[in-house]
Amino acid sequence: MAKLRIGRLAVEVVRKNIKNLHLAVYPPNGRVRVAVPLRVDNEAVRLAVASRLGWIRRQQKRLTAQERQSAREFVSRESHYFLGRRYLLNVIIHDGPARVVINGKPAIDFYVPEGVNRSTCEKILREWYRKELKTLVPPLISKWEPIMGVQVSEWGVKKMKTKWGTCNTRAHRIWINLELAKKPVQCLEYIVVHEMVHLLERNHNGKFIGYMNEFLPNWRSLRDQLNRFPLRHENWGY
Repeated sequence: MAKLRIGRLAVEVVRKNIKNLHLAVYPPNGRVRVAVPLRVDNEAVRLAVASRLGWIRRQQKRLTAQERQSAREFVSRESHYFLGRRYLLNVIIHDGPARVVINGKPAIDFYVPEGVNRSTCEKILREWYRKELKTLVPPLISKWEPIMGVQVSEWGVKKMKTKWGTCNTRAHRIWINLELAKKPVQCLEYIVVHEMVHLLERNHNGKFIGYMNEFLPNWRSLRDQLNRFPLRHENWGY
């Protein structure tokens, strides 16, 4: 990976065997990264990025203004999100195995053994999110496979810092960001559809957008809704 400086803007440049240039601005601080075809030289990259400076600045401003959660301490009355709703954590010390319970109230009952530390609490809640997300994804894939005329051979859930999802078009495998368990189901569906569309068109080009408009006409509003939710506290070490 190379780095270019365009005025005061630092840009990460990654060369790949792709057809088109892809520009992205990543949370939490607006890091700029551009993936470019192998044949494109640095001067062409500079010109392409310079032509999008206004868009880049708008994205960085949005990320700077976006609400962020502080580091979670996993104590009672701390805010946690699930499927787009804000819940207050209710920590219950007990002798049995750790478990997480939501019983139709605005609180998450968090049963943990006495003396459990913060990192263990984080792991317990993270695995609960993973389990819940894994019950939501299969029906969405099954719903959209016949509509799109594609088949997902494999899927999974993992933590990702810069993407909501990824798709391996050769293996027909998609990955979903664990953080989507905290977002509304319709936002999760948008990401599932987005990644499945890559099975029809690998690149984010006009053809890809055409498919998104056909299958999910309101995808832009769902994308905006997803981006309005608070960013998770993270040690963004990249």
